[in-house]
Amino acid sequence: MGRVKRKAQRPILITDADRSQADQLRSRQVRYVLMMSIRAGCLVVAALLVGAKAPMLWLWLPLCLLGMVLIPWLAVILANDRPPKDRHRLSHKRHHHEEPSPSALPDAPPPRTIDADQP
Repeated sequence: MGRVKRKAQRPILITDADRSQADQLRSRQVRYVLMMSIRAGCLVVAALLVGAKAPMLWLWLPLCLLGMVLIPWLAVILANDRPPKDRHRLSHKRHHHEEPSPSALPDAPPPRTIDADQP
């Protein structure tokens, strides 16, 4: 009888592992604090521009106000965002094709039926 050869399973690499929950949380916290610091900077710059009656105030003030409104919204959205699950990643779908399970049996001929009339 011939031996059934199975495809070698790809080893699991540590580089394929997801980042830990604590690491993900820490990076989101750092991103949030950085973005809120930029928002605070926009507030200070807007106050300084108004106090100094800077030239082109009509341009700079709306830009600072836009930063003060959009940045907190984006900061909250990004702070609550997690990386996509592995099954939803496009790169996962591209590089990991469905392999047959190792317990699958090779193609076998269909079973023969036995007639009651044959000896």
